[in-house]
Amino acid sequence: MKWVKNEFEKLRRSEEGFSLTELLIVLAIIGILVMIAVPLYQNVTTRAKTTEAKTQLSFLHTLQKTYRLEHDTYSDDFASLGFEQESLITEGGRARYEIEITQAGPNSYTATATSIIDFDNDGQLNQWQVTEDGTIEQTVPD
Repeated sequence: MKWVKNEFEKLRRSEEGFSLTELLIVLAIIGILVMIAVPLYQNVTTRAKTTEAKTQLSFLHTLQKTYRLEHDTYSDDFASLGFEQESLITEGGRARYEIEITQAGPNSYTATATSIIDFDNDGQLNQWQVTEDGTIEQTVPD
């Protein structure tokens, strides 16, 4: 009987594992890392999505410059510029921004790219703007 008790004690001492405290500490560390990483990841994805707006506005600016060289005025018509708005994701397409020429005249124009999706669910839609000097700037952050 003493032999069984000694064997049981050996087995009990040789078992290796983690205590509840150690597991809780590891879970707390993982939780902290997740809390740090998720906001950083969301910012990266939002910046990647805004690249679409900047690219489209830059292309539109190039078309406007070319049009002005030929016609001595800026155009408010996409067809005359040769610009085609890609289908929005709400219509089965891939575009997240709706492009619009808000003002055009002989010496200036303004075009905007307005997001159709609220990236961070704060009730504001991201908006970018380009003018005749080619400056692309964010007018409404999201």
